[in-house]
This record gives sequence, structure tokens and C-alpha cells, in this order.
Amino acid sequence: MHLVRDIAAALGGTLHGDGDLRIVRATEPVLAGPRDLAIALSGSFLDQLSGSDAQAAVIMDGVEWSSYGLRAAISVPRGRLAMAKLTQVMDAKRESLGLIHKTALIDAAATVDQSAEIGAFCIVGAGAKIGRNCRLGSHVSIADGVEIADDVTIEDGCKILRGVTIGANVWLHANVVIGSHGFSFVTTEPAHVELARKTLGQSAPPEMADPSWHRIHSLGGVVIGADVEVGANSTIDAGTLRQTRIGRGTKIDNLVHVGHNAVVGEHCLLCGQVGIAGSATIGDRTVVGGQAGVADNTTVGRDVVIGGASVVLSNVPDGRVMLGSPAVKLTTHIDGYKALRRLPRLLSRLAAGN
Repeated sequence: MHLVRDIAAALGGTLHGDGDLRIVRATEPVLAGPRDLAIALSGSFLDQLSGSDAQAAVIMDGVEWSSYGLRAAISVPRGRLAMAKLTQVMDAKRESLGLIHKTALIDAAATVDQSAEIGAFCIVGAGAKIGRNCRLGSHVSIADGVEIADDVTIEDGCKILRGVTIGANVWLHANVVIGSHGFSFVTTEPAHVELARKTLGQSAPPEMADPSWHRIHSLGGVVIGADVEVGANSTIDAGTLRQTRIGRGTKIDNLVHVGHNAVVGEHCLLCGQVGIAGSATIGDRTVVGGQAGVADNTTVGRDVVIGGASVVLSNVPDGRVMLGSPAVKLTTHIDGYKALRRLPRLLSRLAAGN
């Protein structure tokens, strides 16, 4: 349970009314009972407050809370930021219990801090280091030599392969794979894909005595900065000779793939199903929308916004907002879209001789 006054302090909001009310959960007004904190940060949810059983609510600054029959309210200036802080309070990560499950296999040459929690069927390899207050869920594999800093949470089913270093306060959600081999192959002679890139598709497919693909192994590992979060089923490949790097504070959604040698800057957002190809560079504070892709060896600047489903095929300067496939400046994309919508009407006028 949480006192309303403690929640107000955590949100940095203004407390109104009875701060000693005890709250069990946060929910929408229509679902709220007397022990719930109703979240009413927009007009539609405010309308639901009057008919609800809620005794306490989070509202925007300037809303007259007493008219809704509440005993307490917390007013905030920025709704989404308040939601972030509130959900962190109500769903805080469970602290490590400092226990090692009897089914876990920990190599004698590994170093595991006594405060760390190791779940069922985990494997920790030789030379691995696990810091203070770390928590590993069940079926987590930590390869030989992996280094994990303090306060890291690794959820069920994650696989951390060789050559990986993970910074403090990182959160890896279920089934993340970090440090897998990159998708890098070469043929004995130049293949059609190489020639097509050089000749812009004007070359004929070559006759190849040996068309087999030879793997270029990934020896460089991965470095994950502090305060990074990686969503479920995402993968980050090891670099070939240098490390693949994810900068401090970056947040990665579910089903994201970061290719070998890629460098993702600090405080970036990579949304669901984003693909960052090998050797691409993403600048600090850049946001990549869902299902967008960045081509290999491409540099995206700082503070860039790439809209959902966009495909970046060339370098992007700092601060640019991009959309489309291929991705272009947002204003250019909008102008092109408007022109495309006008095209049937223009063709009809031409056909009619107008």
C-alpha cells in the first residue's frame, strides 16, 4: 500500500485533501474503487470521475478537484511524466534476495556478489562477474568472461554470450539475446549482390565456381551502457573486431535487432521491430519509430526523429525529422504525399483536355 502523500512526493505534484489515504493500485476512473488511485489526466477520464467510487485521483494542474467528490487529489503539470513516475512507484522492480537457486550452475571461476539473486536453471560461465544487487530470472545463460555491473535485472530466458559487458542499472526483459554472431558472409569471388551495389544493378549475375558463403565471425563483443533497457525478444549482435555499443540511458523496445558493429548513442529510443543494420551509427537522443530500418554503414545524427516504417538509406544530419521509404525530410515527404493524392485528378483533367 502507498499513502497519497508519498505518491504526491514521488510525482513532484501538489497534494490536495487527505494525504493519509492508503492506495492499493492505480487505475482508470471507471474501474476505480475506494482504495484505488484514479488517473484522470484528460477530459474524457475526468468525466468518468463523477460517477466512480474513487476517493483519490491524479489530475492536471488547474482542475478543481473538490467538485468530483474526492477526498484527495494530486495535481501535476505534465501528465505523461506523472504516469512514468507513478507506474515506477506502483511497479518497482523487485529487489534481489541474495539467493542462488539449487538448480543454478555457477562455474567455480565465476565471481558472483553475495547480494545477487540467481534463479532456477541459470548457467554462469567461467570468469563471469556479476555485481551487487543483480537479479537473474530463470533459465538465464551468462557466458564465460561476461561482466555485469551492479543493480542489473535480467529476466527469464535471456542469453548473454561471450565478450559482453553490461553497465549498472540495466534491465533486460525476457528472452533478450546479446552478443550473438553478426550476419556477415562473403564469397570467394564477388557475388552478384556486391556487383549490383557497385554498378547500381547494371551488372549481370557472374558465373561463380564457388557460390558458397563464408562466415565472418564476430570477435568484438558488445558493450551496454548504464541505465539501458532492452525489450523482450530483442537481439544485439557482437561486433566483428570492434564492439557493438549501446549508449547510456538508451531504451530499446521489443523485437528490435541491432546488427554487428552498430553504435547507438546515449538516451535514444528504438521502438518495436526496428532494425539497425551492421556498422550503422545512431547519434545521441535519436528516436527511431516502429518498424523503421537503418541501412548498413549509415550515419544518423543526434536528435533525429525517424518516423514509423521509414527506411533510412543515406546519412541524416543532426536534428532532422525523417519519414518515408526511402526516408526524406518530413516536409518533403508531406509535399510528395499531397502531390501523389492530386495525381488522379490531374490525370483526369489531362485526359479530358483540360
